Amino acid sequence: MATRPRGSAIGELAGAAYALSAADARLRGRATRDPEALSLTHARALKSLADGPLTVGALAERVETTSAAVTQLVTGLERAGYVTRVRALSGDRRTATVALTSAGRARHAERQRHLDRALARITADLDLAQVRTAATVLTRLVHLYDEL
Repeated sequence: MATRPRGSAIGELAGAAYALSAADARLRGRATRDPEALSLTHARALKSLADGPLTVGALAERVETTSAAVTQLVTGLERAGYVTRVRALSGDRRTATVALTSAGRARHAERQRHLDRALARITADLDLAQVRTAATVLTRLVHLYDEL
């Protein structure tokens, strides 16, 4: 009998995982339509660059995507005034170094404050162990998605 409730809970987890994936897609859609919106990939890029300038290749590794996708992402962030791209002397786009502008640093800080407040709000009724368990489950979902 214990299997049935666990199976039901696993079903709820699967439903939540699908819903999270759909929410991410909606966020990406808003980011393409609204210049003020940032997709999670854009936000991760700004967060990575807050530690210092990176090559396009290194930034691609940090945001877990291809160099081609990051080149496109950087073009959008550059247009928004959030980053600058300094080309290598050879002019090769793949060896360009990307750095945050002051506007990019401010946007990253604003996004981080917003995220911190939102996470605090939605976890206010959870104890520390529950928050850590949620983080563990999300991390495991990341690994599962990589396996699928």
